[in-house]
Amino acid sequence: MRIDILTGVPELLHSPMNHSILKRASDKGLAEVLIHNIRDYSTDKHNKIDDYAFSGEAGMVMSIQPIDDALTKLKNEREYQEVIYTTPDGEPFNQKIANNLSTCKNLIFLCGHYKGIDQRIRDNLITREISIGDYVMTGGELAAAVMIDSIIRLIPGVLSDETSALTDSFQDGLLSPPVYTRPAEYKGWKVPEILLSGNAAKIEKWRFEQSLERTRRLRPDLLKEE
Repeated sequence: MRIDILTGVPELLHSPMNHSILKRASDKGLAEVLIHNIRDYSTDKHNKIDDYAFSGEAGMVMSIQPIDDALTKLKNEREYQEVIYTTPDGEPFNQKIANNLSTCKNLIFLCGHYKGIDQRIRDNLITREISIGDYVMTGGELAAAVMIDSIIRLIPGVLSDETSALTDSFQDGLLSPPVYTRPAEYKGWKVPEILLSGNAAKIEKWRFEQSLERTRRLRPDLLKEE
């Protein structure tokens, strides 16, 4: 998989893209993430990528020209399944979307900043708009990093234990059950006996019951969607 990120603040993305799971995916040749500075495509002599809104509203708006030129260059080089804009008013990101995007070969993420991007970009160049929550951030860079992490970890071979992602919360519409590790007892706090029994069938039944109970208690809205 190849992911291209268009941003006016590339420094915000260097650290999350070069550590942990994302670095492992890159080292294995399973995913490639390239960060592009939109300012490099600006025709303004000061490399500006924003201007005043026609409406007179407070705040600046990202200009159409540098974004269009950057997208045009990338799309002339390869075919992209999605051009994603990170925005608070997009569709809510969830595990189903992550699963779907993890099967793509090439993706573009456009990170908004200031008051957002010129609407004509959204109308003509963006194929999908996604939000990570009902709140506003300074820019779309961290939202893009969150989604890209969630997507890349699903690519076969990225995780050391490939079955791990299949048991994550939301994969089956439920929250994950509680997990424990050694020692079996610490300060009098004990691991549930069932997990020490070695009975795979009973353990699996316990895990499902725990997932269902946690979902009912913490996220009942997930069960209402079924």
